[in-house]
Amino acid sequence: LSWTQERNSIIGDNYRWPHVIPYVLEDSLEINAKGVILKAFEQYRLKTCIDFKPWEGEENYISVFKGSGCWSSVGNMQMGLQQLSIGTNCDRIGTVQHEFLHALGFWHEQSRSDRDDYVTIVWDRIQSGQEHNFNKYDDKRSDSLNVPYDYNSVMHYSKTAFRNGTEPTIVTNIPDFMDVIGQRMDFSEYDLQKLNRLYNCTSSLSFMDTCSFELENICGMIQSSDDNSDWQRLSQVPAGPNTDHTNMGECQDSGYFMHFDTSAGGEGNTAVLESRILYPKRGFQCLQFYLYNSGSESDRLNVWVREYTSANLNGTLKFIEEIKGSPETYWQLHHVSLNVTSKFRVVFEGVRGSGLSNGGLSIDDINLSETQCPHHVWHIRNFTYLLDTSPAGRDGIIYSPPFYSSKGYAFQVSLYVNGTTDNPSNLGIYLSLISGANDDHLEWPCPWQQGTMILLDQHPDIRQRMSNQRSVTTDPLRLSESSSTYTWDRPDKVGSEATFPNGTKYMRGPGVGTSTFLTHERLRSRDFIKEDGVYILFTMEGITTQPDPEVPAFCPDNPCENDGVCVMVKSAPVCRCPAGDNWWYMGEKCERKGSTQENTVIAVSSSIAVFVVMLVVTITTAVCLKKKYKQGKENKESLTLEE
Repeated sequence: LSWTQERNSIIGDNYRWPHVIPYVLEDSLEINAKGVILKAFEQYRLKTCIDFKPWEGEENYISVFKGSGCWSSVGNMQMGLQQLSIGTNCDRIGTVQHEFLHALGFWHEQSRSDRDDYVTIVWDRIQSGQEHNFNKYDDKRSDSLNVPYDYNSVMHYSKTAFRNGTEPTIVTNIPDFMDVIGQRMDFSEYDLQKLNRLYNCTSSLSFMDTCSFELENICGMIQSSDDNSDWQRLSQVPAGPNTDHTNMGECQDSGYFMHFDTSAGGEGNTAVLESRILYPKRGFQCLQFYLYNSGSESDRLNVWVREYTSANLNGTLKFIEEIKGSPETYWQLHHVSLNVTSKFRVVFEGVRGSGLSNGGLSIDDINLSETQCPHHVWHIRNFTYLLDTSPAGRDGIIYSPPFYSSKGYAFQVSLYVNGTTDNPSNLGIYLSLISGANDDHLEWPCPWQQGTMILLDQHPDIRQRMSNQRSVTTDPLRLSESSSTYTWDRPDKVGSEATFPNGTKYMRGPGVGTSTFLTHERLRSRDFIKEDGVYILFTMEGITTQPDPEVPAFCPDNPCENDGVCVMVKSAPVCRCPAGDNWWYMGEKCERKGSTQENTVIAVSSSIAVFVVMLVVTITTAVCLKKKYKQGKENKESLTLEE
């Protein structure tokens, strides 16, 4: 949802934000929403050059609060404090990305000047008084940046938006796209093209490398001279894999991976493959790749990093992780956390074991980013069979293995493969706490742990994935709907008995989640199902209930003159002085006025150049906003208790 006054337009550099946008997460926000907003920022950092930082007194900033619904202005209004609402049921990462795209300067996709070529708005089906949500903006106000109309945009309304009955308000001129419009999974490819064009992005903060080995240069990776074997670029191996992971054999004359043959040579033989030199910015990385083991269970893959520092210009090898396991007939996803702060290479070392091997180790679809790795992975195989045979409702539930959070809470996820009885043809997903080994030593009801469940889009390039995710936060005071017990209390107190596949009994607490996690239509699109399997990634982490300590607080007493605003920075009062187009106030208390007629220039001369430095500190005064905005649902529904 967006709102704007008649004079506001996406066209115009004055509506752009700086590449690092100051923000405040107001106390009114729900705790779950705060965590989801921070995760949305991580997607911007991975896929665009836009970054976010806690406000430290900059002139313009975004104040994210819990208002009525999900809404934002379009573009930087140059108004100081600019509000963006993440209200009840807006705590979905796609919805947050959507609202911040408004703030960055984007209208809804169906507001494009050429929209009538692609969709038909059925005006008599729209709720009375909501017609303005379907406004079209001409090309003097709105620029589509030479990108085609995007039915898949996270900025597009769904077919049911603001309908007054059961019939669609938006009809796509190509019928196949009726159920495509309205996705809130992630940025589409065209969303990213437009944003990166508008802000002249050439790189992103947290993306480092991706490699699917489709090109003969193997992404600049090198074979080490310190080994006695080589990795080979192949498209299939008799013992497996039969195809690469990128294309799964669907594209002729393509589909390559790197393979270390362990069927020949002696025990302890090694093959070392090193990435090109990489330069970290953040100091923590997640390495993700697919591994196929058709060798022996004693074969192993070691992951190292070679770090280069001023003390060791040739690089120092640091061991990170050993990966081994029984040979399988499918590709397996692996994550390895790195914490590298100096320039480095990633090193894959294959080691031949003592066992009999007819094949070897293969790797494909490597992604490296400066992001946090998921804590747990659930791989569900034979998924098409499950979709075709599982009934809707409780009989169609499959349960994840038990997992433990970093704090020691045991949890489990239940997946309604064919939906609940109320919502068939959807994936439903619910998070439960279960009885675990640490329960006697934990705090109950479980306080403020945020569980995030991600259905992975297995596109080979992490930047183009449109994974689907939801987060649930354990509010210790949340009551179960049917009783006066606490939802997140100890499972052996509020749960029901269940049995693991090995026969062990345990207690499963109430499930909280959504019956409309993803439609089957979207599930069958993209690369959610690959090699007939899906991956669900989990994190469970503590989430603070305190306001951000970096946000400056206003001073108890205001010593500033001439309408200056006083904020506390590092426990000391600092005056932020007002400024206009050709005048400004300066000094510790904003006591001196400067103007373009009488500015002070300090010149510092050197043999190369003369640097002219003029410091102007400005901030807006507190602004009382009077505005009209549109309210309405942005494809949202609440997180519900599993019945």
